[in-house]
Amino acid sequence: MNLEELRRLVKQGETETLEFKTKVNHPEKIVKEVVAFANTKGGNLLLGVSDQGQLLGLAAATEAVYTLEAAIANYCFPKIQYQRKIIQLTAKKAIVNYTIFESKFKPHYTLFGKGKKSRQEYIRLADRSVKASREMKEILRRERRQSAVRFTYGEKEKVLLNYLEDHQYITLNNFAKIAGINRFLASRTLVTLVLAKVLQIIPREGEDHFCFNAVSV
Repeated sequence: MNLEELRRLVKQGETETLEFKTKVNHPEKIVKEVVAFANTKGGNLLLGVSDQGQLLGLAAATEAVYTLEAAIANYCFPKIQYQRKIIQLTAKKAIVNYTIFESKFKPHYTLFGKGKKSRQEYIRLADRSVKASREMKEILRRERRQSAVRFTYGEKEKVLLNYLEDHQYITLNNFAKIAGINRFLASRTLVTLVLAKVLQIIPREGEDHFCFNAVSV
């Protein structure tokens, strides 16, 4: 990527696959973006660009690279694949572009301490990186198996699919309520139907939405 290509990219603004960071003062806050890209569609992380898309550059690009890559190595698991390119703005300032690839080993997570409570998976939602729901994490984990998923068309599935005939989407809590089942069983049912390609999950910061999979309809 050259400087002209960089300018065209930045004009898009932050998106699901593009994130700007001015500095690397707190790399532990940046690694979640790396994890989110790997867990979603991949993307570009630009260092030295403001939220408004100004090309500010980094006066110490080499130090920023060292700091961020040490954080990625120490806090992101499993190992994440990426490429780095330094683009000079002036003799003293540069932009660093990290291309993070969508991973085949999802879900990736950050880990800053010991125990499961310190582990956190992220996904990309529009121009933000948000914590993945329990259902999203399970779907990411099980999608790696690439095997056909079967399910039984029972009463709860009938209630769910009938509801979706008249509504655009359903949430976990709503499904559990109308089907008269607990959240665990509702969650397992929704995850299974997503993996079976009957439904699709639409991540939300509050509650994920589940709707018919357009491919299967």
